[in-house]
Amino acid sequence: MKTYLWGAALVALLPLSFASAQPPVSRAAARLHERIITLDSHLDTPASLDLPGWSIDTEHDVHADFTQVDLPRMKKGGLDGGFWAIYTPQGPLTVEAYRKARDFAILRGVSIREMVAAAPKNFALALEAKDAALIAAQDKRIVYMSMENAYPLGEDVSLIDTFYGLGVRVAGFAHFAHNQFADSSTDPSKKPKWGGLSPLGKHLLKEMNRLGVVPDASHSSDQVLDDLLALSTTPVLLTHSGCKAVYDHPRNIDDAHLRALAAKGGVIQMNAYGAYLRASTPNPERQKALGALYAQMREGGEKMTAETRAVLLKQRQQIDTLTPDTDKPSFDDFMAHMLHALKVVGPDHVGIGLDWDGGGGVKGLEDVVDLPRITAALLEAGYGESDIAKIWSGNVLRVLAAAEAGKAK
Repeated sequence: MKTYLWGAALVALLPLSFASAQPPVSRAAARLHERIITLDSHLDTPASLDLPGWSIDTEHDVHADFTQVDLPRMKKGGLDGGFWAIYTPQGPLTVEAYRKARDFAILRGVSIREMVAAAPKNFALALEAKDAALIAAQDKRIVYMSMENAYPLGEDVSLIDTFYGLGVRVAGFAHFAHNQFADSSTDPSKKPKWGGLSPLGKHLLKEMNRLGVVPDASHSSDQVLDDLLALSTTPVLLTHSGCKAVYDHPRNIDDAHLRALAAKGGVIQMNAYGAYLRASTPNPERQKALGALYAQMREGGEKMTAETRAVLLKQRQQIDTLTPDTDKPSFDDFMAHMLHALKVVGPDHVGIGLDWDGGGGVKGLEDVVDLPRITAALLEAGYGESDIAKIWSGNVLRVLAAAEAGKAK
């Protein structure tokens, strides 16, 4: 059905490790976790919605089909909701590629809306910051929408109005490579294209500020973050990032940028993407096997069927058995980034965006069922209920409210 359906399936096969026994969460931590509103600012779970034979209403096993979020597991892990991402893979900067990306992104947004419409007792669309509390009070899961990579807009900035109408309230500018709007932190050339935002990117930022769409700097270069902090009329969000002081990776940001982000009211949402948390020992045999599997999935394209996916899942499980990931980052590695950010900018400027179903997940934090461990670790680190509530949802909602206020002005 979708042009990039293989991409959704590939995301569902990204490397994970097998479960290990976790220390129990205290009763006090569990009660606190249930009491506060918990939001994750970067859920790539919409990729799962278009997988053949997959349902958000069914509980899945992270070690069987490698997906990490569904309604039963959200309930078990006390996740109230979050920002469900329209992710579009970066393609060539051509009119035809822009058209295909636009159509794909709109259809992915429609998939999110259909998920909500199909289960009104379980999910509710959120369009404003105040909606989160109202939806949580009804014991429904909160569905904000975001756009990861503005590439589908092509060179028509007015399309941001279309996505705003669809429900998008947070938007990023680039992904793994430079595009028409901004430089990426991980472009293969390792050289800047624009030196930050392009002229078109600056135009897009103005339109986002006008509409009340929060600018997301994750995946973009440090220079893009500099431009956003200088030009945006509302605070900037990093929906899923980490700290360079803990691990010097291009996707992470340094302490100076953390402080500059906080000074403008912005927030860094901590991710759990293992490759950005610490260096790992290379496993060439495993990477070769995974690369061959992903190539096979690309060749299948949009012809993916439930039967084909079952075969690929079995192959993936065999790779884990034959060439296990023996040096996977852990929950402690994730918390090192979280606690460092809290030390540098404080609990008013740190949140959670773990990159579920987009490659996130570490030993001890395998899927959303493990989320109470974060609350317990924050309690153990000395943070109280007020601060933990900010980290889990208050800060990201404050930034969204600021974008709404900026629109009103």
